[in-house]
Amino acid sequence: MDNPAFIRSHVRGLSGYVPGEQPNDRLYVKLNTNESPYPPSPGVLEALRAATTGALRLYPDPRAVLLRERASAVYGVSPDQVLVGNGSDELLGIIMRACIGLDDRVAYPVPTYSLYPVLVALQAGSAVEVPFPEDFELPTSALVAAQGRITLVCNPNAPSGTLSSLVSVADLTRRSRGLVVVDEAYMDYAAEGASALPLLREHSNVVVLRTFSKSFSLCGMRVGLAFGSPAVIRELEKVKDSYNVGQLGQVAAVAALGDLEWMRANVCRVCASRDELTGALRARGFTVLPSDANFLLARLPAREEPVRRLCQGLRKRGVLVRYFDIPGLRDAVRITVGAPDEVRTLLRAIDETLPV
Repeated sequence: MDNPAFIRSHVRGLSGYVPGEQPNDRLYVKLNTNESPYPPSPGVLEALRAATTGALRLYPDPRAVLLRERASAVYGVSPDQVLVGNGSDELLGIIMRACIGLDDRVAYPVPTYSLYPVLVALQAGSAVEVPFPEDFELPTSALVAAQGRITLVCNPNAPSGTLSSLVSVADLTRRSRGLVVVDEAYMDYAAEGASALPLLREHSNVVVLRTFSKSFSLCGMRVGLAFGSPAVIRELEKVKDSYNVGQLGQVAAVAALGDLEWMRANVCRVCASRDELTGALRARGFTVLPSDANFLLARLPAREEPVRRLCQGLRKRGVLVRYFDIPGLRDAVRITVGAPDEVRTLLRAIDETLPV
């Protein structure tokens, strides 16, 4: 049956989220999915080895108590303000299930993380997409006017890498009647003092998301954190899966939070490569937005077809980057900041491919 009628009609009509390519046909320099180029802390690997025992026959802690306690100490909140998820993507889904029903409005600035509209559609909600201005400043007034039951802010934003100030996010939170969800997947790469976590002390309508996938180098473990008021976290717990984060994921995350120096050292290495790559791309004619993330958005203005062909040429040379075939981004490519040798390989491949 090509179009099974027992699937909800709005699900049949939507397009699912398309993750970045994860090829198996050859070894690539992967600069398309914002993974860290550096390994996780040795303490994480040691903890995982110690946890790989017969105890894996048992269910994991459904409330991830040890991880919540460790996270509360690191981030300055109480354990009842923390919810653990199977990556921050699952936490976004939990928030949607808890808050959004038929035609409920979810507002967010665009372009941004392309999972957001899919999650809204799955709940049969109504997505209100507010365009970013050219400088990617947060369009606060337009987002408030959208009157979303939820307002989503990816900060630093993906795919632009741009950072909205804490003052702007605080203003949005203060003026919004609904829930403001600040998705801080890349915040460890940003300027100090930009996180919305301090807003939890004054506002009950804000949830802040973090992930272990990026700065902690744990994409493969799929662990994320949501921070909110105790009342909001209690409600979100009701709709999560019973055992949503496996035992090894919890162990890895606890160990990662116990070695913040390793993570911060890796972040510094990425930021240094980010600055070098920014300069090298600008020297080759790209327009590159200032980035506070572990990736860059590089444009070749008014050259949509050449950018598409550039991505194809890079792939042939063993380098993967991310191209978004959507309005406003067709002249741009998103490039994850790799290790220095990966950056050099990328630049050689660009030089071989351009002019296209």
